[in-house]
Amino acid sequence: MAETNHQGGDFLGVEFDAMTLDSALGAIAARAGRSEPFAYVATPNVDHVVGLAREPARHALYASAWLTLNDSRILETLAALAGKRLPPAPGSDIAQRLFEEEISPHEPVTIIGGDDALITALEDRYGLTNIRWHDAPMDLRGNASAIADAAAFIAEQKSRFAFICVGAPQQEMIAWATTMRGDATGVGLCVGAGLAFLSGQATRAPRWMRQSRLEWLHRLVREPGRLWRRYLVDGPRVFALYAAWAFAR
Repeated sequence: MAETNHQGGDFLGVEFDAMTLDSALGAIAARAGRSEPFAYVATPNVDHVVGLAREPARHALYASAWLTLNDSRILETLAALAGKRLPPAPGSDIAQRLFEEEISPHEPVTIIGGDDALITALEDRYGLTNIRWHDAPMDLRGNASAIADAAAFIAEQKSRFAFICVGAPQQEMIAWATTMRGDATGVGLCVGAGLAFLSGQATRAPRWMRQSRLEWLHRLVREPGRLWRRYLVDGPRVFALYAAWAFAR
C-alpha cells in the first residue's frame, strides 16, 4: 500500500489509502512520469468489498496494489460512523481527469477491454491518435492464458497509463499478473466501467445523485435486469459486514 499522510488503514478488511481525488491524481501522474516498474491502482466499491468477504483469496489482489482508493460514498459514510476518514476517489473520476488533464493526444495509451465503438468514441472525444487496445475475452476469470496475454500486452506497450476495464476481480488479476512479470512500466488503473462512461456507452448518474449517495439507484433504474442482484441482494450485505467489523473492534 502506498504511504500517505492521510488517515487510512483497514476498513472492512481492505487496506485503503485515504487519499482525495486530487491527491491520488497527483501521485498517479508523478509515478507514471518516472518510468518506474509497473504498479496498479485498485478502486474498491461496495460490490468489491462484499465480494472480498465471500472470496478471501481475492485480498491478495488488493494487498499488491500500489494504491487502493475508495470508489464508494456509501463506504465513505460507513467509515465516518467509525471515526475514519475515507474520501472518495472514484475510478471513473480518475480516468476522466487523466484524459482531460494529463494524457497527450499523441502518446500511447493502453486499454484492456471495451470494444471498437468505445475506442472510436474515446479517440473522437479526446483527439487520441495512439490507443493500444487489447480485446480481452469475456471469460477472463477462469482463463489463465487470457490473463497472461493481457498482461503481456500491457508490458509490450510501455505506456504511461494502462486502463484495465474488464470488471472485478478480472481487472485486478490482470494488473497483478502484469506486476509479477517484472518487465512492465507505467501505472495500471482498474476502473471498471469508467471508460464506458467517458465514451457515452453508459450514462453516469448526475452529480447531485452521486453526492447524495444515490449513484447505485441511477444505475439500477437504467439496467435493472443486469444489476438488480448487485444492488438489492449483494450490496446490502455491506451493512452486516460493517456491523461485524465494528463489533470486532
